[in-house]
Amino acid sequence: MQRLADGARQLGIPLSPSALRAFQIYRDELLAWNQRFNLTAVREAEQVEVRLFLDSLTCLLALREIEKEQKGRAALSPNAPLRAIDVGSGAGFPGVPLRLVWPSLRLTLLEATGKKAHFLEHIVALLGLSGVTVVNGRAEEVGHDPVHREAYDLVLARAVAELPELLEYTLPFARRGGWVLAPKGSAAPAEALASEVALSRLGGRLHRLIPVEVPGLAETRYIVIVEKVAVTPREYPRRPGVPHKHPLR
Repeated sequence: MQRLADGARQLGIPLSPSALRAFQIYRDELLAWNQRFNLTAVREAEQVEVRLFLDSLTCLLALREIEKEQKGRAALSPNAPLRAIDVGSGAGFPGVPLRLVWPSLRLTLLEATGKKAHFLEHIVALLGLSGVTVVNGRAEEVGHDPVHREAYDLVLARAVAELPELLEYTLPFARRGGWVLAPKGSAAPAEALASEVALSRLGGRLHRLIPVEVPGLAETRYIVIVEKVAVTPREYPRRPGVPHKHPLR
């Protein structure tokens, strides 16, 4: 786990011995399950640490920027007991790595695929993560559930969809004054430009794009930060499949 430890230190997120042990268990379980269930295309231990763990942890850099700009009013530091939802969590990214360094985070992992949701339940139990709930369902449906709609301070989504489509999955979950964070690749600026219609209809405002360097990864990465500034109209998200076929543009 030396690459993870060194990379996290470069990001300004030093990991305790107990956190590193938890990450090692997570990595090994993911690789073992991946042989049977194809949870992720990342199949080498070192690449799990870089492409999945470190890339997820860069969300903390965006949270620091928000808190700094808001002069503490956003209260998004790793000491704050916020409610967060990871939409399309897959094998737990970015939600689980963030929870491992943010013990007070109350986290919901939303995943539509049963086998991935089963893995999430397994890893949450194995790591003893309190305050973490797994929901097996589609964002287009769960986004209308009063228990989850506009109930979260922070909405996370990684490697789910292009931004105009992704905003329809995520913004309905954010409370007014909450935030959506989406780790993205080099296409992030173009996707942001294509999202004006989605943002205006769904109650969001593009706050900024933060370029981030993931230690050990040469690719360009960004964190897209969207602020929830108005209530999302009741008709969104549209029924399953429609946001993908007809994204708001």
